[in-house]
Amino acid sequence: MTGDAMRDLEQWIPKLLAVWRQQRRGGRGGGGKHGRPSRHEPRAPQTQLTHDELKEVGAGVKALSHGLTRERALAGARYMDDPRLLGAYLLFYWPVSYAQARATLSELPSRPRATLDLGSGPGPLAFAALDAGASGVVAADRSKSALELAKALAMEAGEPLSTRDWAPERPLPEGRFDLITLGHVLNELYAGDLNRRAVLVEKLLERVNKGGTLLILEPALRETSRALLQVRDVLVSHGVAVRAPCLWRGACPALVRPSDWCHAEREWRLPPMVEAIGRAAGLRKETLKMSYLALAPRGEAWAEPPEGQVFRIVSEPLEGKGRQRFMGCGPSGRVGLAMQERHETERNRLFFKLQRGDVVRVTQPEERGDGLALADASTVAIVAHAGRPVPLR
Repeated sequence: MTGDAMRDLEQWIPKLLAVWRQQRRGGRGGGGKHGRPSRHEPRAPQTQLTHDELKEVGAGVKALSHGLTRERALAGARYMDDPRLLGAYLLFYWPVSYAQARATLSELPSRPRATLDLGSGPGPLAFAALDAGASGVVAADRSKSALELAKALAMEAGEPLSTRDWAPERPLPEGRFDLITLGHVLNELYAGDLNRRAVLVEKLLERVNKGGTLLILEPALRETSRALLQVRDVLVSHGVAVRAPCLWRGACPALVRPSDWCHAEREWRLPPMVEAIGRAAGLRKETLKMSYLALAPRGEAWAEPPEGQVFRIVSEPLEGKGRQRFMGCGPSGRVGLAMQERHETERNRLFFKLQRGDVVRVTQPEERGDGLALADASTVAIVAHAGRPVPLR
């Protein structure tokens, strides 16, 4: 995540906190006009929660986490109509989703303009798109409470945000867009029916302007990531091109073994408020983890990959005795890439500094077992760092 994006997020923290406090007081019938505290109430910090607030939000985040990542009992439920859960989402998951969106929007070949954020909730992806250069965003969701918070945030920040009421069983909002986003939405739709999810995505792609993108973000869980890859395979078989992260054009090789899946990971600096809430809820968000797809509109061909043997790193470092290993996925498929420390030279030592998401070019690897081994004569060069556009032919 870039420094500019991190600074933008830090500026959102006091706005999120102010809107949450207004909603909280209004929901309890307290406060004065417009939910402002009376002059007898102590003034709360603008960028951090009080002890009682932290306890309340931490409990809500813990309930959301259990309901969306463990038992998944909340997946597809109307949890954003619950003021306690909506407030917890706003202060914890909103900044995380915003950061994920900025980390993936930075890979697109052009800045977004007209944007639709479908299943927006209180708008983390909508505001991420605006901060990334969008000229106007429509946020669409079935939760009126979530849209009210999005509108309150837009007023607080002076941002041009429109809202629409939308649910999966209703027609899509009118219009055509340069960017459509689905942030942690697809995995909650249609009770796991992957074909219906693919149909929705194809309908959305018909609304994307030439040169535009449909961006799908999902949790980095094995279940949700594999489901996204299965939807990807349906779309690819129907002629849809993937902008990122895929360099491989066929059926996803991460689905061959049930234990595999593919997700992204980006470094970031947690805002102190988010870090404190995570501790209170027993969660750690030291890195941004998500699964994502950036899809080209119908009729646009796959871009030609960079020349040479190119791979996107799709694993963490798999360290062994005296060697480093990664999983790479590129135009030739998904393979293991390994190098013994004794083969390190000036031309290949970047191998030991690679991160998940980096796109690299290697030369003179040797086939070894189920992968490729790099040796003294091999070279390793970064084609694109994680989160940056890949220079395509």
